[in-house]
Amino acid sequence: MVVFTAAGETLLLERLRPAFWQSVTGSLEWPSETPEEAARREVYEETGIEAVAGWFDWKISRYFQILPAYRDRFAPGTRVNHEHMFSLQLPEPRSVNLMREEHRGSEWLPLTKSRDRVWSWTNRAALDQVAALRARERTDATS
Repeated sequence: MVVFTAAGETLLLERLRPAFWQSVTGSLEWPSETPEEAARREVYEETGIEAVAGWFDWKISRYFQILPAYRDRFAPGTRVNHEHMFSLQLPEPRSVNLMREEHRGSEWLPLTKSRDRVWSWTNRAALDQVAALRARERTDATS
Protein backbone atom coordinates (compact mmCIF):
# COMPACT_ATOMS: atom_id res chain seq x y z
CA MET A 1 0.00 0.00 0.00
CA VAL A 2 1.37 3.35 -1.01
CA VAL A 3 -0.39 6.10 0.95
CA PHE A 4 0.36 9.47 -0.64
CA THR A 5 -1.00 13.00 -0.91
CA ALA A 6 -2.03 15.11 -3.87
CA ALA A 7 1.21 17.08 -3.35
CA GLY A 8 3.31 13.90 -3.63
CA GLU A 9 4.15 13.21 -0.01
CA THR A 10 4.27 9.54 0.92
CA LEU A 11 3.67 7.92 4.28
CA LEU A 12 6.47 5.65 5.49
CA LEU A 13 6.47 3.55 8.63
CA GLU A 14 9.55 2.44 10.57
CA ARG A 15 9.37 -1.20 11.61
CA LEU A 16 10.56 -2.26 15.03
CA ARG A 17 12.29 -5.58 14.41
CA PRO A 18 14.31 -5.47 12.34
CA ALA A 19 14.37 -1.69 11.97
CA PHE A 20 13.72 -0.49 8.43
CA TRP A 21 11.37 1.91 6.61
CA GLN A 22 8.47 0.75 4.48
CA SER A 23 5.02 1.69 3.28
CA VAL A 24 1.96 0.02 4.81
CA THR A 25 2.10 -3.76 4.36
CA GLY A 26 0.11 -6.72 5.50
CA SER A 27 -1.31 -10.14 4.84
CA LEU A 28 -4.66 -11.74 4.23
CA GLU A 29 -6.15 -12.66 7.60
CA TRP A 30 -8.58 -15.33 6.46
CA PRO A 31 -9.10 -17.36 3.26
CA SER A 32 -12.14 -15.36 2.11
CA GLU A 33 -10.49 -11.93 2.58
CA THR A 34 -9.66 -10.25 -0.74
CA PRO A 35 -6.40 -8.37 -1.28
CA GLU A 36 -8.39 -5.09 -1.48
CA GLU A 37 -10.14 -5.80 1.82
CA ALA A 38 -6.77 -6.61 3.40
CA ALA A 39 -5.25 -3.38 2.06
CA ARG A 40 -8.01 -1.24 3.55
CA ARG A 41 -7.88 -3.12 6.85
CA GLU A 42 -4.08 -2.89 7.10
CA VAL A 43 -4.05 0.87 6.43
CA TYR A 44 -6.51 1.35 9.27
CA GLU A 45 -4.78 -1.10 11.65
CA GLU A 46 -1.27 0.24 11.06
CA THR A 47 -2.07 3.97 10.82
CA GLY A 48 -5.61 4.66 12.04
CA ILE A 49 -6.34 6.30 8.68
CA GLU A 50 -9.87 5.76 7.36
CA ALA A 51 -10.79 6.88 3.85
CA VAL A 52 -13.72 6.27 1.55
CA ALA A 53 -12.25 7.85 -1.60
CA GLY A 54 -8.78 7.76 -3.12
CA TRP A 55 -8.22 3.98 -3.25
CA PHE A 56 -6.69 2.43 -6.35
CA ASP A 57 -6.04 -1.22 -7.23
CA TRP A 58 -3.06 -1.22 -9.58
CA LYS A 59 -3.81 -4.81 -10.68
CA ILE A 60 -0.10 -5.53 -10.20
CA SER A 61 1.23 -8.59 -8.44
CA ARG A 62 4.84 -9.31 -7.54
CA TYR A 63 6.36 -12.53 -6.30
CA PHE A 64 9.55 -12.82 -4.31
CA GLN A 65 11.41 -15.34 -2.20
CA ILE A 66 11.00 -14.77 1.54
CA LEU A 67 14.37 -14.43 3.24
CA PRO A 68 14.90 -17.03 5.99
CA ALA A 69 15.08 -14.30 8.67
CA TYR A 70 11.48 -13.26 7.86
CA ARG A 71 9.80 -16.65 7.36
CA ASP A 72 8.42 -16.67 10.90
CA ARG A 73 6.06 -13.84 9.84
CA PHE A 74 4.36 -16.15 7.34
CA ALA A 75 2.39 -19.38 7.52
CA PRO A 76 4.59 -22.43 8.15
CA GLY A 77 6.25 -23.65 4.97
CA THR A 78 5.67 -20.42 3.03
CA ARG A 79 8.74 -19.59 0.95
CA VAL A 80 7.33 -17.18 -1.67
CA ASN A 81 5.33 -14.02 -1.04
CA HIS A 82 2.64 -12.86 -3.47
CA GLU A 83 2.29 -9.09 -3.15
CA HIS A 84 -0.57 -6.98 -4.56
CA MET A 85 -0.15 -3.25 -5.16
CA PHE A 86 -2.72 -0.73 -3.92
CA SER A 87 -2.56 2.96 -3.22
CA LEU A 88 -4.53 5.54 -1.31
CA GLN A 89 -4.36 9.17 -2.33
CA LEU A 90 -5.29 11.67 0.36
CA PRO A 91 -5.75 15.43 -0.06
CA GLU A 92 -3.07 16.13 2.56
CA PRO A 93 -1.01 14.34 5.22
CA ARG A 94 -2.93 13.00 8.20
CA SER A 95 -1.91 12.22 11.73
CA VAL A 96 -0.95 8.61 12.17
CA ASN A 97 -1.90 6.34 15.06
CA LEU A 98 0.82 3.69 14.84
CA MET A 99 0.42 0.03 15.62
CA ARG A 100 3.13 0.11 18.32
CA GLU A 101 3.67 -3.66 18.28
CA GLU A 102 5.05 -3.32 14.73
CA HIS A 103 6.23 0.25 14.18
CA ARG A 104 8.21 2.85 16.07
CA GLY A 105 7.79 5.87 13.80
CA SER A 106 6.16 7.39 10.77
CA GLU A 107 7.04 10.15 8.38
CA TRP A 108 5.51 11.92 5.40
CA LEU A 109 8.25 12.42 2.77
CA PRO A 110 8.39 13.48 -0.89
CA LEU A 111 8.09 10.46 -3.19
CA THR A 112 11.72 10.67 -4.32
CA LYS A 113 13.05 10.70 -0.75
CA SER A 114 10.68 7.89 0.23
CA ARG A 115 12.05 5.74 -2.54
CA ASP A 116 15.59 6.18 -1.26
CA ARG A 117 14.63 5.30 2.31
CA VAL A 118 12.68 2.06 1.87
CA TRP A 119 14.42 -1.29 2.17
CA SER A 120 12.33 -3.52 -0.13
CA TRP A 121 12.78 -3.57 -3.90
CA THR A 122 9.02 -4.16 -4.31
CA ASN A 123 8.35 -1.07 -2.19
CA ARG A 124 10.71 1.00 -4.39
CA ALA A 125 8.95 -0.34 -7.51
CA ALA A 126 5.53 0.66 -6.11
CA LEU A 127 6.77 4.16 -5.22
CA ASP A 128 8.26 4.49 -8.72
CA GLN A 129 4.90 3.60 -10.24
CA VAL A 130 3.05 6.16 -8.14
CA ALA A 131 5.67 8.80 -9.08
CA ALA A 132 5.28 7.93 -12.78
CA LEU A 133 1.49 8.22 -12.55
CA ARG A 134 1.78 11.63 -10.87
CA ALA A 135 4.21 12.79 -13.58
CA ARG A 136 1.78 11.68 -16.32
CA GLU A 137 -1.09 13.46 -14.56
CA ARG A 138 0.93 16.70 -14.36
CA THR A 139 1.88 16.39 -18.05
CA ASP A 140 -1.75 15.77 -19.04
CA ALA A 141 -2.90 18.77 -16.99
CA THR A 142 -0.51 21.10 -18.84
CA SER A 143 -1.23 19.70 -22.30
